[in-house]
Amino acid sequence: MINSVSDELKKLNSQYVIDTWNKSLERKFVNLEGAITIAKTLMETVFKHILDELNINYGNKADLPELYKLVADNLSLSPHQHQEQIFKQILGSCSGVVSGLGSLRNSYGDAHGKGKKNYRPSARHAELAINISGSMCLFIMQTYENKKSLDIEMNSSL
Repeated sequence: MINSVSDELKKLNSQYVIDTWNKSLERKFVNLEGAITIAKTLMETVFKHILDELNINYGNKADLPELYKLVADNLSLSPHQHQEQIFKQILGSCSGVVSGLGSLRNSYGDAHGKGKKNYRPSARHAELAINISGSMCLFIMQTYENKKSLDIEMNSSL
């Protein structure tokens, strides 16, 4: 059975993560810049929670692409960890999507000041940011849960 983003995020047992996801859903129609910002925040938060659970230090200054690289390396989601070209391509694209969302937030979110001339994102941009963030978090969470199950299975057979 495939769970929803909400169901998977609940497995982190963090009200902050759930609140961040819910905030992203609430903002996508009423606060477009805020929706883009919170979409990036959600991914960053999920990555940090998983790294914390894996006891992997990421420091105070790690940006979103660095956090994703740590998560991907530890969940066997880095392109170099796969032999099939299609998985290398897709996983490489995931890295690009994460980096792109971080850049989108920097340019069009509400986390930085703006000059006189600035572009306001449309609802479709906010929706895209939320959907990308939710999809990436869902994929990462499912991969993490699978890894935990395999680790438990391996340890119980020893």
